[in-house]
Amino acid sequence: MSTEETTPLWRPDPASAAASRMAAFQRFAAEYYGAPRPQEGQDPAVEYAAFHRWSVEHLEDFWSAVTQWFDVRFTTEPEAVLGDATMPGATWFPGAKLNYAQHVLRHGEDPHNADSPAILHVDEAHPEPRVTTWSELRRQVGSLAAELRRLGVEPGDRVGGYLPNVPQAVVALLATAAVGAIWTSCAPDFGARSVLDRFQQLEPVLLFAVDGYRYGGKEHDRTDVVAELRAELPTLRHVVHIPLLGRPAPEGALEWEELTSSPTVPSFEQLPFDHPLWVLYSSGTTGLPKAIVQSHGGITVEHLKQAGLHLDLGPGDRFFWYTSTGWMMWNFLLAGLLVGASIVTYDGSPGYPTPDAQWRIAADAGVTAFGTSAAYVMACKKAEVHPGRDLDLARLRAIGTTGSPLPPDGFRWIYDEISPDVWLASVSGGTDVCSCFVGGVPTLPVYLGEIQAPSLGAAVEAWDVDGKPVVGDVGELVVTKPIPSMPIRFWNDPDGVRYRDSYFEMFPGVWRHGDWITVTERGTVVIHGRSDSTLNRQGVRMGSADIYEVVERLPAVKESLVIGLELPDGGYWMPLFVVLAEGAELDDELRTAVRDALRTQLSPRHVPDEIIAVPALPHTLTGKRIEVPIKRILGGTPLAQAVNPGSIDNPDALRIFEQYRR
Repeated sequence: MSTEETTPLWRPDPASAAASRMAAFQRFAAEYYGAPRPQEGQDPAVEYAAFHRWSVEHLEDFWSAVTQWFDVRFTTEPEAVLGDATMPGATWFPGAKLNYAQHVLRHGEDPHNADSPAILHVDEAHPEPRVTTWSELRRQVGSLAAELRRLGVEPGDRVGGYLPNVPQAVVALLATAAVGAIWTSCAPDFGARSVLDRFQQLEPVLLFAVDGYRYGGKEHDRTDVVAELRAELPTLRHVVHIPLLGRPAPEGALEWEELTSSPTVPSFEQLPFDHPLWVLYSSGTTGLPKAIVQSHGGITVEHLKQAGLHLDLGPGDRFFWYTSTGWMMWNFLLAGLLVGASIVTYDGSPGYPTPDAQWRIAADAGVTAFGTSAAYVMACKKAEVHPGRDLDLARLRAIGTTGSPLPPDGFRWIYDEISPDVWLASVSGGTDVCSCFVGGVPTLPVYLGEIQAPSLGAAVEAWDVDGKPVVGDVGELVVTKPIPSMPIRFWNDPDGVRYRDSYFEMFPGVWRHGDWITVTERGTVVIHGRSDSTLNRQGVRMGSADIYEVVERLPAVKESLVIGLELPDGGYWMPLFVVLAEGAELDDELRTAVRDALRTQLSPRHVPDEIIAVPALPHTLTGKRIEVPIKRILGGTPLAQAVNPGSIDNPDALRIFEQYRR
């Protein structure tokens, strides 16, 4: 191992680590629940590993400690912590009743907190943060929840949001949850077909919709899309118009301002622990998106743990994550409110008007915990921006990244260009649990290219093809014990077949997530990419993320996509598709540079059979490059069967791959 691999990029200050919520929670769990007690002078990695092991071996004690530590308010006490531990179908806190929105809005009950910010909002037209206080958030939710009840919205009804990342979306979700209805949302950059593929499955009775949104310095009118949604969703009884661009309400729509204007104290429906809170969606690149149902109780306890312990968030923090309402990270952003932090919402392009736009938001809003995509970090590196030098980021203590694996170069860039003292909490999880399987731990060091550790309560392992755990080798990411925020079911999947097929087909009773990971000897985790698009050359499995990391370091390559295709004659074809930077040309010199980089930095097996320049690559609507549908297209599956065009940001980019198949 090189010095760079064995020496941490960052270590927490011992006093700060001891003062973290993670350390305080461990002391509490040791005193009252039998968790291993922290030992003075012990290696933090050894200490956390023991605590994590206890958390998954004693699930009932661990989750009971979480609910007590965070003062989860059950209005009806549970009969047990874990009624049935088998997966799928584990039952958490049977008999308990609570309400997610009540746990968020209790932070506005304290008169000392009433006038402090709950939400700071920034958009392209208003770069100065605009504040919604805790008392104002409570009032708006109270008013809207009362109006929803008056309109006949009942527990179990579905409510849709066609909204960007704006405070109104937060209010709408919380009011929906307060009355016990089920929330679901799509971002307004989704076209009508993409929204209908999702919402038609749920048959919503009410829709919150904007007239348009701003992105990249332009206004995008969505009145025609909203009209189509109204026409194609026959169950809709009401539409609530939110005029972000100032356009008049369409005929028959209700006005947002009128529904949120009264000084009403919110009241909260008390719901079973596993009552549906919201429905999230898989990317839906093939067939209809899976409609993933998560519960009031499961999300409440999981998000308290993940935000409060693993991100060390609480009152006084300002939490930002660049996201849209069509991505689970928007739902997770609200976990900041759940632990009493202020959240920063942003509606706009990630890199407008300058590539460092997100860092400017962090500076202007006094962000303490900042989250973004790995792709944005790498774009900042390529654009040669210097946020740490040019902006006041003095309050920033933690940076989170997700969406795809953050390459080692991204780690280096953050410590070179943001601050050598910032805590990098790279995370990986999924829409499926609306949380992280592996991520940040405030008491542990950060190593180059590695995620710090598995999350507490998440029994994460890497398994080989025989279902045996491996350390130091690449394996399937599996979770061997249940987590409260795992889906209670998929919508319209009454016998659970689709749910079981999605996670439990390969290893019955064990959740297989579909990522290649390495659990290292020191307990950190490296993500190698999706296992369902595995590269397998000469019997050696390789992750596509490792190839992207090397290739996209080259200045001439903007983005890349690698596919491994088994041929009918038993051969194997591994093309690399590249989108070139402006002014670059795919000539023999660049081809040689790509091959040499892969050969020397990875292995000869990673060198592609062919390098092909394409004008663009398709992504999911949340920005992830798609591999499996392209592999299917190249393998001969007709485009219409290989991928749902409504789930793709640029369907025209798919047609290029049809040409190569021919």
